[in-house]
Amino acid sequence: MVTVVSPSPQQYHGSSLVLEGITWQTYQGLVHDLNAQPGKRLTYDQGVLEISMPLPPHETYKRWLGRWVEIITEELDIEIRSLGSCTWSRQDLLKGIEADECYYIQHEAAVRGKMWIDLTVDPPPDLAIEVDITSPSLPRLPIYAALQIPEVWQFDGERMHICCLVSAAYEERPQSHVLPIATATGIEAWMAKAQVSGETSWAKQVRQWVSASQG
Repeated sequence: MVTVVSPSPQQYHGSSLVLEGITWQTYQGLVHDLNAQPGKRLTYDQGVLEISMPLPPHETYKRWLGRWVEIITEELDIEIRSLGSCTWSRQDLLKGIEADECYYIQHEAAVRGKMWIDLTVDPPPDLAIEVDITSPSLPRLPIYAALQIPEVWQFDGERMHICCLVSAAYEERPQSHVLPIATATGIEAWMAKAQVSGETSWAKQVRQWVSASQG
């Protein structure tokens, strides 16, 4: 039996639906079916499925953060593999999640050229980015931890939380391990600048900052 769990307004102010009693096969079918309908995110944890439809603030910060990472790595000549909001799942764990943005950085060479990545044999992405303007109904960090993603950045519109995987749980750190130039306070400042700058001008400022930091 499928049970619909409606989050309270205090928990979520966007469009979100939580279903219980969802089989792995149904979840995988929805991943396939909704692939042609961008904007819907699926999170799955042992029979519980959350379907959410992000709002404009979420999409704005998601793109700014992704572009920030891509500018930084380009300026530092760091090879990356960008996989956007790719679905990451493992049937043996009955868990699946879609990051807002995700990247292979340290392990880029291990997946270079691979169009299909299997987390049971391939390394997971080194970095996942989560924009949580409104609180998701289904906790996401435990899913990332089960998938062994080394680092998750969570941004709530004001504060950046850099969460590094230690053993089986995340610990918040002031500085990124996978991209050491990134600090929580630094990213917060760049997100604040993005709100008052044209996006092209802002990108140029980021490039200039990286160049100056290496001089």
